[in-house]
Formats: sequence, structure tokens, C-alpha cells
Amino acid sequence: MAGTMTRNTTVYYFLFLLTLPFTLSLTASNATADWLEEGDQFYFQTSLYTVHYSPKDEHNNKQNLINIELQKASQWLGGLALFKNSFGQSSQFAYVGYNWTIPYTQEFMYFKFVGGLMHGYDGEYKDKIPLNQAGVAPAVIPSIGVRYKRVQSEIALFGAAGAMWTIGFNFPITGE
Repeated sequence: MAGTMTRNTTVYYFLFLLTLPFTLSLTASNATADWLEEGDQFYFQTSLYTVHYSPKDEHNNKQNLINIELQKASQWLGGLALFKNSFGQSSQFAYVGYNWTIPYTQEFMYFKFVGGLMHGYDGEYKDKIPLNQAGVAPAVIPSIGVRYKRVQSEIALFGAAGAMWTIGFNFPITGE
């Protein structure tokens, strides 16, 4: 059963990665959708390092994060994250949020705050996140980041449990 779960998750992540460039090329190059505007961008991000403030043997520090985010020119954003939670369970987080550029950094540094619904904390770990009723819980994640051209890196805080360092690339929406 555990092998099947891992194999299915690997296939799922592989298919996601395989379809991502195609999806981005359809939407980002032409900006034909009414909801996409000049200045918007897609952001693809993955995890580099995770630390738990009170580490336990059962904690997983390899989240295998795959995150796709639409960042609007208005600084609003929305996204979907697929990852392994702190206990190795496949989890998802669908969210919306806002980006604030930190003054006097010439848009190099920013603060991001997102909130949404998290799924995937099951079984004996169901109570490890607050308000996890029916397997879905509200979550908020603040982060601080830096950007240079198309590369972004963030430190995201996940509650009182820990922090994750990420890196990603953005794909700007260009008009014709």
C-alpha cells in the first residue's frame, strides 16, 4: 500500500511537470484569456530546505514542493501547492494572497501573505494542524522573498512548526 501511494504520487508529480510548460506556453505567450493582462506572471516554485523548530524523528524535512502561482500585476496572487507534509503525507494547499514590495529595495525584496485551504493531514496526524475538520483546514503562510529578473527565492513560515526555503522562476505574460 505504501509503495503504491509513493508510486502514484511520483506519477502525479511527473505528469504535472510534464504538462506545465505546455500550459504556460498556451497562456503566457498570447495572453488570450480575459483574466490575463500585461504585467501578470506565472511563478513555478520548489522547496530547497525545510527546518522544524522542534524537530522530531517523525518529521520529514524534504517537502518535494511543486507550486504554481499566478501573480497579477495588481500584486494579488493565487496558487496551488503540492507537497509532502511534515509527516510524509501527500498534501495540497490552494490559496490566494497579496505581495507587498518592501520600500527602498527597488522591487528586489517583498513580503507575501497567503491564505487558503490545506488538505492531506490524515490519520494519526489529523490534529497536527488546527481546525482540520473533514481533512481540510484553513491555513495562512507569511513569507519574505527576493527577486532578481525571473528568479525568486522565499522563506515561508508554516505556523509554529517551521520554515521552508524555496526557489522558483517566473514566466511573464506578454501581449502582442
